[in-house]
Amino acid sequence: MEIIISETRELKQEDIIALYKANKWSAAEKPEALYKALINSHSLVSAWDGDNLVGIGNAISDGHLVVYYPHLLVHPEYQGKGIGKMIVDKMQEKYSGFHMQMLTADGKAIDFYKKSGFERAGQTEPMWIYKGNEH
Repeated sequence: MEIIISETRELKQEDIIALYKANKWSAAEKPEALYKALINSHSLVSAWDGDNLVGIGNAISDGHLVVYYPHLLVHPEYQGKGIGKMIVDKMQEKYSGFHMQMLTADGKAIDFYKKSGFERAGQTEPMWIYKGNEH
């Protein structure tokens, strides 16, 4: 297995939807909106095993001070192999000097992000208006 991390490889909607469904993310139920959201992100990083999309992460940013990381997914069959860390590291190449880097994590993702240097910001509380079941 040789995983390739790319910021330029063209993504097909069906590959994205398959990855989101494999992770049981509700965004897969809105394929057109999900695809448009991802391809219009400030940054989009994908992970490939040959022709198979096995991971993806995106960033929304003002390009100078603030970045938010809404999605980071790795196919369940590839989790625990360092792919998520490779995606985070690629994002850090671009955003490490930013004043504020934000994300929302739950479940197993909390420990993953803590290992990547993220921590709870003071006494903040995550808040949102959300129209999905999970993710």
